[in-house]
Parts: sequence; structure tokens; C-alpha cells
Amino acid sequence: MTQRQFLAVAKQPAYVVITLVQPVIWLFLFGGLFRRVVELPGFGSASYLDYLVPGVIVMSAVSANMWAGMGTLEEIERGTLNRFLITPVHRSALLNANVLMQALTTAFQSVVIILLGWAGGAAYPGGALGLLVLVVAASVLGTVFGAFSNALGMLVRQRESIIGINTFLLLPLTFLSSAFMASTLMPHWMQVVARFNPVNWALEACRSAMRAQPDWWSVLSHGGWLLLLAAAAVGLSLRTFRSYQRSV
Repeated sequence: MTQRQFLAVAKQPAYVVITLVQPVIWLFLFGGLFRRVVELPGFGSASYLDYLVPGVIVMSAVSANMWAGMGTLEEIERGTLNRFLITPVHRSALLNANVLMQALTTAFQSVVIILLGWAGGAAYPGGALGLLVLVVAASVLGTVFGAFSNALGMLVRQRESIIGINTFLLLPLTFLSSAFMASTLMPHWMQVVARFNPVNWALEACRSAMRAQPDWWSVLSHGGWLLLLAAAAVGLSLRTFRSYQRSV
């Protein structure tokens, strides 16, 4: 089922190009616009590009995976999902194939951004292990939002509602995190919100692993909460799928 999702994407070259080009624009646009922010006292990073690479990767993971529900809704409208229900394919595979596809795409996209950042002068003191944590955390975060989007598609079954909710959530979730600004320089209320923001959990895990002296407790604690949330989101999507099955 995941292979089927990849084949569908391969037939849309424009989507593939946009998926790869958009993070590049964010990386060098934000990198050029805010490069002097590191001069602020307490920012804690010598290079803004070093700081920005995890932020762009995580933002890309969120923005790409939030639209998984649109694919699910399209399959409902075309009757494809209903036809698959009479096959022996496991029900979780029907729903989560696009989530897995998006997670693998996120991993590939993350590697591309890492290489572009390195070409632009970014340094990765945490080495290969730190970069691996970055890629895995982005993929897990993508799973959270992909599964949530699937559940949303099953519940609302309206494109306009999915577009509205995604548009409403994307920027607040990103900017109420340390994606582009160090949390120490954020207003106190934003710091409090960021502690409960899964986007920030992924960023904290990534940046803790990418330091020259990694903070593995931060990696494990934030990564653990992220994994629990991913499991809960997948469970929610399966529950809404069972409700959909009973309605057809």
C-alpha cells in the first residue's frame, strides 16, 4: 500500500519538485533575513544557519504531513477506499500507508536540507549520530501530523475544513517553538506554550543531539513524549477509521 502511494506521487513531478524546492527557499530566505539575530545576547549560537537547519526540517515535516488527510478524503470521494475494504488488506495498512510514505519522504527531504545547509556553511558538531536523531525526530513528528490529518479527514470529510484547520495550526505551531528564535529570547508566555508544543519537543531533541556535547537526557525525554504522541495519533486515526467503516 505504501508503494502504491509512492507511485501516485511519482506521477506528479510538479509536487515532487515543489516538495524539494520549498524548504530550500525557507532555508536561505530565513537564513539571509535573520542571520544577524545571533548577535543578540543570549541567543547561544555562533551561526544562524547552524541553528536554522533543524527549524526548517521540522517546519517542512509539519507542513508536508498536515495534508495527508486530503489524500484520504480524495480516496473516500473516489470510492477507492471502499473498494479496498472488501480486500484482505489489513485495515491499518489502508489508513497508514500514506503516513508511512510521508514519513519516508520527510526523511529524504531532511537529508537534502542537511546537505544544502552543509554546502552553505552549516556545521554539525554532533556528527552522524546527531544528524540521525534529527532525521528520525522529523519523521516521527511527521507521523504525528500525518495520522492526525487522516483522523481529521475521516471526521470532517470536507476539503475546506481541512484546509482551514491546517492553515490555522501551521504558523502558530511553528512560531510558538524555537524553530527560528531561541526560546530564551521569547516572551515568557510563549516559552510556557512551547513546553507543551510537540514541534518544540522535536526541536529540543534534535538540537540537544547535535551539540558537541549532546544532552542525551533531553533527547530521550523529548523524543519519548514525541513517540507517545505519535502512537496516540495513529490510535486516534484508526479509531476514526473504524467509525467510517461502520458508516458505509
